[in-house]
Amino acid sequence: MHIDLTGQSVLVTGASRGIGAAIARQLAASGARVCIHYGSQKDAAEALAAEIGGGAFAVGANLAERDSCSALWEEVQRRCGTVHALVNNAGVALESPLDQTTEQWHAAWETTMAINLTATGLLCRSAIAHFQTIGGGRIINIASRAAFRGDTPDYLAYAASKAGMVALTRSIARGFGKSEIKAFVVAPGFTRTDMAQAFIDTYGEEFASSDIALRKLTEPADIAPTVVFLLSGLADHATGTSIDINAGSYVR
Repeated sequence: MHIDLTGQSVLVTGASRGIGAAIARQLAASGARVCIHYGSQKDAAEALAAEIGGGAFAVGANLAERDSCSALWEEVQRRCGTVHALVNNAGVALESPLDQTTEQWHAAWETTMAINLTATGLLCRSAIAHFQTIGGGRIINIASRAAFRGDTPDYLAYAASKAGMVALTRSIARGFGKSEIKAFVVAPGFTRTDMAQAFIDTYGEEFASSDIALRKLTEPADIAPTVVFLLSGLADHATGTSIDINAGSYVR
């Protein structure tokens, strides 16, 4: 099966590295023009745009700031004219033990929610408004197995934010399907990324992979093909669904 996304423009947040970069590469290989959002990794984002070609470009925005989310969408729409799909991949996982001060714990909670959930909601809102004017579009929100099985006590905010993304996605799918807007969740498990490396360095790879059913940890490239498939239109009647990619570490 060959997936051809030629002529489509896709915004991928948090695409300068890790899962987002793998998604960007896979989209470009399928012919899409990729809008590569980055938070602080400008050089990496611009290098990726040059690498994948096809009119790809990098746009920076601090997703913890409300107005930056709107400005990001407006810039992407200005440069592309028509945006066909949105992939909300950017996220943070901040360790916040319960023995932190209330101020520290609350600050980590607020930052996590701002980037993982509020920014996702704001970008979805902008995308929906745009999609309604062009006859439809697709949204993929990258959540986590933590949304379904929970996480450790140090990552309560992370799990809660990802669960919120799932409910948001299902609501969009149910509420805007008649406008030809489809929405999906992809829920990875532990994936070998720069963000995960700190955990591996602390606890060891054996611990990180102890609960998976396969021999090796999930890589970003293991997730990207599913995203491209969902954006192809071949799975539109699965709108609202959540697809687990977690090496069998949580089976629903």
